[in-house]
Amino acid sequence: MVLSVVYLLILVVSLVTYEGFRREHWRDSLLFNPYAIAQGQKSIGIFSHFWFHADWQHLIFNMLSLYMLGGVLESLWVLEFGVQKGSMLFISLYLFGGVAATILPYFRHRYNPNYRSLGASGAVSAVVFAAIMWYPQMQLGLLFLPIPIPAYIFGPLYLGIEYYAMKRGNTNIANDGHISGALFGILFVLLLDPSKFTLFLSNF
Repeated sequence: MVLSVVYLLILVVSLVTYEGFRREHWRDSLLFNPYAIAQGQKSIGIFSHFWFHADWQHLIFNMLSLYMLGGVLESLWVLEFGVQKGSMLFISLYLFGGVAATILPYFRHRYNPNYRSLGASGAVSAVVFAAIMWYPQMQLGLLFLPIPIPAYIFGPLYLGIEYYAMKRGNTNIANDGHISGALFGILFVLLLDPSKFTLFLSNF
């Protein structure tokens, strides 16, 4: 029996998040802090922030998204590339996606000493958008729109909402991190298989 990378990630993130609830000072020292990084400090936050969550609701939403879309993508990659390569590709997507999710927030907040962020949303966004690019015909649902819509419509719609929310500001959500992660997921797939771009566009 092969251990699913998705299940392993969900387990590890949940355990680390729980420990962060118990040891808040430890968690807070590992948040993403662009201002401190710009001063040459706390660079560890680039790699550590996406293992923690602010609350159970944040954790559950991210892990459900990872379970549903990540499970689909992992299965497709295992079928396409085999267990070893498919699993390595998936874990690379998640880990580097979490790091890439800091790029846009860093440049937007590096002069703001009050900005902090945490959560796996950026890494999960990378997985979600990689799944959308790999399988654009799958049907996805939104919490506020119970009717499933094709992934190739869901993706642009989601990015548009995130961009609008980012420009409006004051959401207490790292919309820029979601966008950075999503763009990385798209780029990851296109580097892996450039033909997926043509396949995606053919749906319109």
